[in-house]
Amino acid sequence: MLWDRVRRLSVELDGAAEAGGPAFSSGERVAGRVVVELAAEARLGALHLHARGCAHVHWTESRSAGSSTAYTQSYGDRLDFLAHRQQLLPDGPPTPGSGQQGTVLPAGRHEFPFAFTLPERLATSFEGKHGSVRYWVKAKLRRPWAPARRAKQEFTVLEPLDINTPALLAPQAGAKEKVVRTWYGSQGQVSVSAKIDRKGYTPGEVIPIFAEIENGSTRSVVPKAAIIQTQTFLARGTKKQKKSVVASIVGDSVAAHKRDVWHGRALKIPPVGPSILQCRILHVEYSLKVCVDIPGTSKLFLELPLVIGTIPLHPFGSRTSSVSSQYSVHLDWLQMGIPELPEAPPDYSSVVTGEEEPLETLSPPHQGEAPSSLEGPFFAYIQEFRYRPPPLYSEVDPNPIRPRCMTC
Repeated sequence: MLWDRVRRLSVELDGAAEAGGPAFSSGERVAGRVVVELAAEARLGALHLHARGCAHVHWTESRSAGSSTAYTQSYGDRLDFLAHRQQLLPDGPPTPGSGQQGTVLPAGRHEFPFAFTLPERLATSFEGKHGSVRYWVKAKLRRPWAPARRAKQEFTVLEPLDINTPALLAPQAGAKEKVVRTWYGSQGQVSVSAKIDRKGYTPGEVIPIFAEIENGSTRSVVPKAAIIQTQTFLARGTKKQKKSVVASIVGDSVAAHKRDVWHGRALKIPPVGPSILQCRILHVEYSLKVCVDIPGTSKLFLELPLVIGTIPLHPFGSRTSSVSSQYSVHLDWLQMGIPELPEAPPDYSSVVTGEEEPLETLSPPHQGEAPSSLEGPFFAYIQEFRYRPPPLYSEVDPNPIRPRCMTC
């Protein structure tokens, strides 16, 4: 039959053979081709290309009355980012005698290239509990006296989110306290204070947590820390949220009337999607939650805001940022933060040892990163300074200022 002559219809995007598939950002050019394979000569109608991108949210809520469900209310909204149409093959003039429109193509493989530019201000691709942000390219092939054939290919949009901004490089800190009460009276107070060196991070980085837990109660408490992802969906003036823990650590138990201090406790960020903050109907936000588990009563929570970006920290781009945030796994000799109280300088032998980690183990620089990464003459200067012994201490100035002779 006629429709069996179209062996395959597919959409191929440039870069699809790369690991992870093609990924684009706003303003970039998307190119590819629609492939039609025919088993025999066939008459084809119009071939249309449609590129779409939208955010979609939907959920339902049930209202119960006694033992039965009274009614179910649905909430949903849609926000379009991309709507591109293109005709790759026209209907063609009618054939004399038969009067059928279409283009006759021989058997074999036929490619129809296409290209379009993404608009500005897109949202990053996302799949959530009650909504998603998706982008795709769809091809539709019409044929005389046969059903139309369709093919679809999705692609990823990754909007750049640079953490090298003053707002995201600012330290975050907070403190909370709670009075432990029972039915027969108060049992003391538990307090927690915590801080991190900045607000913006990228996946794979380590967050150094500086915290102080003061247990003034008569019970042992357990401090914990976790990275929380909050998905917020908005439709018809109603909000729906989904929270989940993406990474967590548990500290040592703090006995009654004792105090514990975290000197940069490390919490690594797993591979998670970046923050989505500019979409009208869908938000993805992160926070660092420090929790103190108190037996017999509710927990004590302290929450610090986080932003997960896509452009990592430039190692030497800001004096206020921590250089070790990006290379903390390999460069242990760099401190990840400044403690509250000044400490005595460490012994030189404890900082520089004979068993140094080879330079080959350093993480490679990211694509498109500024040339200020750990390479080149500047890195060589740092290495020279690193292995240079400290100057000898002396109370005698080796270069004294000599008085000038007035008669000279």
